[in-house]
Amino acid sequence: MTHETLRGTEPIPQRPALPLVGHAFDIPSGADGLLYVMKEAKELGPLFKLRVFGNEINFASGLDLVTELADESRFRKNVHPDLVILRGIGGDGLFTAFNDEPNWRKAHDVLMPAFSLGAMRGYHATMLQVARELIGKWDQAAGAEAVNVADDMTRLTLDTIGLCGFGYDFESFNRDEPHPFITALSRALGFAQDKGESIPGAELFKWKEAEQFREDVALMEGLVDEVIRQRRASGDSSTDDLLGRMLHTRDAVTGEPLDDVNIRYQAIT
Repeated sequence: MTHETLRGTEPIPQRPALPLVGHAFDIPSGADGLLYVMKEAKELGPLFKLRVFGNEINFASGLDLVTELADESRFRKNVHPDLVILRGIGGDGLFTAFNDEPNWRKAHDVLMPAFSLGAMRGYHATMLQVARELIGKWDQAAGAEAVNVADDMTRLTLDTIGLCGFGYDFESFNRDEPHPFITALSRALGFAQDKGESIPGAELFKWKEAEQFREDVALMEGLVDEVIRQRRASGDSSTDDLLGRMLHTRDAVTGEPLDDVNIRYQAIT
């Protein structure tokens, strides 16, 4: 006869932490914070936690654990504090919608087919067009001037998304300065990241930055709303890109399309 030994619970690994602030002073800001978390995963294992100003954050990095957590039949979508901050930009878009918000499921079901292998093949011609613009710019600069690879990768990314997803051309490779939308988006994301990394209450002293954030969000919303208005006015009812799919695909459960405000949030997302 075999007797199974029931394994008890074990505390989730963590580094020694300071009172109140926890591990806040150990975590670098910006992209270095991701490198720090990756290093912790290697040393502490596939499941560990960090504590930051009273917030406890659990990290799962092992394939088996992540597969378990991705089982939608047992777990629901979570919007952690960093994403809650981004709701000021993305509202109830896919990344920032709470699990119980109706537009989360509706947009998920409407947009999922747009990221299938077959759908992605439909974007290849446009992706190639933008890549050729990048190579053309670099060819002109060869032997004459340096190129900023990071900035040009941003141009490549935003132009590809704009054209493939929404039929909108930022014309980034014909500009010396980034498109105003891209400037506003970068600045708004920077403000949100700083807010998430700041000591609670510090935002009270950054009212100028907060006002700029509101202006940046208004600029982005205005541009996206105009793109939506022009598409509707054109009479184009195709569903070949993300915008067309969101405008003209009805939710299978409710029979309703996504509303224009949610489409705006999805576009910004």
